[in-house]
Amino acid sequence: MTPHRIWNSEFETMPRDRLRALQLERLQTVVRTAHEKVPFYRDLFKRGGIAPADIRSLDDIRKLPFTTKADLQSGYPYGFFAVPMKDVVRIHSSSGTTGRPTVVGYTRGDIDRWAELIARLLTAGGVTSEDVVQIAFGYGLFTGGFGLHYGAERVGAAVIPVSSGNTQRQIMVMRDFGSTALVCTPSYALYLAEAIAEKGIARSELALRTGLFGAEPWSENMRREIESRLRISATDNYGLSEVMGPGVSMECACKSGMHVSEDHFIAEIIDPDTGEALPPGRSGELVLTTLTKEAIPVVRYRTRDITSLMEEPCACGRTFVRMTKPSGRTDDMLIIRGVNVFPSQIETVLMEMEETEPHYRLIVTREGALDDLEVQVEVNEKFFSDEMRVMRAIEDKIGAGIRSALGVTARVKLVEPRTIERSEGKAKRVQDLRKPQ
Repeated sequence: MTPHRIWNSEFETMPRDRLRALQLERLQTVVRTAHEKVPFYRDLFKRGGIAPADIRSLDDIRKLPFTTKADLQSGYPYGFFAVPMKDVVRIHSSSGTTGRPTVVGYTRGDIDRWAELIARLLTAGGVTSEDVVQIAFGYGLFTGGFGLHYGAERVGAAVIPVSSGNTQRQIMVMRDFGSTALVCTPSYALYLAEAIAEKGIARSELALRTGLFGAEPWSENMRREIESRLRISATDNYGLSEVMGPGVSMECACKSGMHVSEDHFIAEIIDPDTGEALPPGRSGELVLTTLTKEAIPVVRYRTRDITSLMEEPCACGRTFVRMTKPSGRTDDMLIIRGVNVFPSQIETVLMEMEETEPHYRLIVTREGALDDLEVQVEVNEKFFSDEMRVMRAIEDKIGAGIRSALGVTARVKLVEPRTIERSEGKAKRVQDLRKPQ
């Protein structure tokens, strides 16, 4: 990978004073548009005693109320659209598995800007016009597939829209079509690596050299595992359908935080309990405001993702603030006997153990008034043994690691290789079987 390749240096390396001036100008426009075109925001601002004219500096963004997923769901399907349907050229939505889906629309200008953001993402990850990009994200209402597709074409790369699933076909395409870049979830990348090994395909038969992964939290240990098994460079990227889709932020070759495209989004970190703003470096909930989205302007959206912001300059030359890899979501956080636990924290511990595979499941139950956490993890074939003593020693080692890192006691259960269900999309790590009290 050529280090520090930049797609749009005019904006990605813009001096901070000019960038902040641009953000303020665009923020004022977004607030006016939301107030004039979206009844929800007009009512919300009125209840909060705020008017568009009150936004005179970037710090004034804190005067604006938050937007939540429940708010967007309440506007189903088109209540948040700020343009007439004749100007909408694309509609996506969330799955709606926990209630009404959130519906998002795009104008032609939105699609063009989205492709620009993905072009930045792919370029930062090392993709050029000479690459063959295999997209193993789903195409459809999910934003991932189409978002990456148009950006890859903007870069000039050859795009293979394989979509998600059908692992054997993915491997065939990867080998026969000479894919050089892979786009999917990190958990599916590991699954592909495992399937490639099982088929006995030599690494020399593949042209793959880089992977761009997102849509779920993943640890640095998982990155190393993916890079080792697939022999690629793996970069992280972040986005969510409510504010655009993939392309909100991306890692560069330095792999030291994801650059937020601040000419298109304002990122804040708040205390998830109080809503108070937190300074750079402090971990909290990410809040995003769109600056250029025409169809659906979104003001101070609470993402529920836990991360922190870094303002220190990056060696790549980009001036955008960076966000750390999300450690989890406030709505995915488990509270075990009073201790806050994120699945990604347990993943970090497991992947430091040479005795285990990177496939696990967390099962939470409650016996009486006490929570019980069981960690099921696949044992590496090299360490699998019929001797109970050997297996118990491994379980004790993992349990001690979890207790030391998280301060919570977990029952560890080793399971045979390839017995935990693989996912072709976002991995399903947690089964919370506790009954509401």
